[in-house]
Amino acid sequence: MTVITRGGTGDAGTAPPADLGAGRTGGRRAALLAPLRDFARPRTAEAARARVAYVAVTALAAVLYLWNLTANGYANTYYSAAALAASKSWSAWFFGSLDAGNFITVDKPPLSTMLMGLSVRLLGLDPLSILLPQALAGILTVALVMVAVRRSFGPLAAVIAGLVTALTPAAVLMFRFNNPDAILTLLMVAAALALLRALDDGSHRWVAVSGILVGFAFLAKYLEAYTVLPAFALVYAFAADAPLRRRFVGLLVAGLSVLAASGWWVAVVQAIPLGSRPFIGGSTTGSPLDLIFGYDGLGRIFGGTGPGGGGGANFGGVAGLLRLFNAEFFGQIAWLVPLAAGCLIVGLWLRRRALPTDRGLAGYLLWGGWFAVQAAVFSFMSGTIHTYYAVTLAPAIGALVGAGVSDLWALRSRAGGVAPTAAAVLLAGSFIGSAWWGWQLLARTPQFVPWLGPVAVGLAALSGAGLVLATLPRLRPRLGRIAGGALALGMCAVLLAPAAYAADTVQSSITGSDPHPGPTTDTGFGPGGAGFGGGFAGAFTGSGGALPGSAGGGSLPAAPSDESQAGAAPAGGTPAAGGPGASSGGGFGGDAGSVDSTLLQYLVANRGNSTWIVAVSSAQEAASIELATGLPVMGMGGFTGSDPAPTLAQLQAYVASGRLRYVLVGGRGFGGGFGGTGDAGSVDAWVTSTCTVVDSAGTASGSLYDCSTAVTK
Repeated sequence: MTVITRGGTGDAGTAPPADLGAGRTGGRRAALLAPLRDFARPRTAEAARARVAYVAVTALAAVLYLWNLTANGYANTYYSAAALAASKSWSAWFFGSLDAGNFITVDKPPLSTMLMGLSVRLLGLDPLSILLPQALAGILTVALVMVAVRRSFGPLAAVIAGLVTALTPAAVLMFRFNNPDAILTLLMVAAALALLRALDDGSHRWVAVSGILVGFAFLAKYLEAYTVLPAFALVYAFAADAPLRRRFVGLLVAGLSVLAASGWWVAVVQAIPLGSRPFIGGSTTGSPLDLIFGYDGLGRIFGGTGPGGGGGANFGGVAGLLRLFNAEFFGQIAWLVPLAAGCLIVGLWLRRRALPTDRGLAGYLLWGGWFAVQAAVFSFMSGTIHTYYAVTLAPAIGALVGAGVSDLWALRSRAGGVAPTAAAVLLAGSFIGSAWWGWQLLARTPQFVPWLGPVAVGLAALSGAGLVLATLPRLRPRLGRIAGGALALGMCAVLLAPAAYAADTVQSSITGSDPHPGPTTDTGFGPGGAGFGGGFAGAFTGSGGALPGSAGGGSLPAAPSDESQAGAAPAGGTPAAGGPGASSGGGFGGDAGSVDSTLLQYLVANRGNSTWIVAVSSAQEAASIELATGLPVMGMGGFTGSDPAPTLAQLQAYVASGRLRYVLVGGRGFGGGFGGTGDAGSVDAWVTSTCTVVDSAGTASGSLYDCSTAVTK
């Protein structure tokens, strides 16, 4: 007799594993190490093949995320400068400051810059040390997705889920970039895995671990981490194999864990007076709570005005049900969204009679809830949105596709009845429809491998024919062996289009604060040049499209190992010639290469004992100069130049104390210079009327003023 259990179906009356009698501690240790033991010493030929597949998918992710990594240079210089600051000052490391002088922070919590700062301390400042933490996070994310999906759906689903996640263009983009989204995605997947482990017996320990991981994800990117909480709470409350009271207590434990892990840093920062810590970038009051409930939190969802409202530029197109398929978003994530949604519907239907504790049902609820909530948020949020946010959808899409295809394959493999044929037809239709959808998306970049779409559809049709024919009773004995090959061919056809965008992304140089994967589209997004975008297309057309210039060649001064040396000038007193500061970049956010070299040399040579070598009109411009010189720069007004920091009184105090001497007016802030809110206008007026213009600096990016003379006036 068979019964439905947490693992699906099994023999009734099966004896418990022998090691459970070894005591609670030994049993827990054995359960924890069992996956590693099974991986190292597979007991069956099927398990051995699965191990090879897991290693192959992880290796593919490593190639995608590590190969040609430094082509992106310093990527988003805003976060690269914060990593440099974190490597020189432990205070800047803790607060997430843009500069080692701790004037202002970046407009995100510090976990991502903390990891990059440690990497820079260990390896020195260069593009590799900046981007390596994100690449490693991506590799680990793909591996954990496979572990989590295998727990619910088995090895075939795990391998497919890992492939889909690894090849999603948004994932390839962000796991090679230094925005916080890479660390955010890794922690969310790790939290999902811990939650699945907690379902076995309603474990409070594992549900607490899951909550802590979500809390740390919050410290990577605030409220976006909480988008998985509705699915997590639903799954634990519905599917945990424990009495109702224990599940209720578990939810309380999880909630407290999330709040504690999320709030400790916020509480510490709030407890420190503003005058004794840096201003929180992106806020209107210098408080992280202002970011959480404004610019970086609720303001992103509901919009608003001003720095605290989050109603700034919209990089994701018009909000609505089909936003994920629009011209801005499609290259990032749209490829397998229809297939994932279809797999979710089919999977829930197949398990409509399963017990609440069925692992597969729990898996569909977890990944389906994750997918549904995030897709809804990204589709309808009316505040500032970037399309690369979609990277957090990649694990859920991968899991759903893997689960749905695996379930249909298992149903197709049954003997007798109409179910196998129906499953084969569904699989065939899914492959053909997904390949056709990929063709339509590729058509938005008509000069980019135009032959690939028809090839994908042809392969999917061939796969579908093989799957259906091999299931027919009369042909099954003779064609049954080709079914596995047909399944592999169908998945290959489905993944061809997103893989092409992924490959082009790997071979492109991408910088700025609004990155896009793949070739340039008709709307101008994407890293490549017109039409081909170099990279992947050039390899097939013979064009060999040139890539944008990458940062690199040369080096910056080594980061001091002591906080007291945070302001140390480079050896020789000049910026490193030919270093990353000399590169060109793209997108929003500026780059070190467009900074006037004469200005840099003058500032370094005349810095004296100042904490900041210059104050400029935005944090982005400050980042460029910091990376070119290795020295702290005051980014007035934060990311866009509109934050109310510093006030006129604060600037005058910095000048009077000797911590600041030079101010660059009319630089490259979003608004043409510092001048958004508060005392911004009076700051510019005081500088231009009181300080002395430095003609010898020779800058074309604004007017440099020496304010040391203002002290004696």
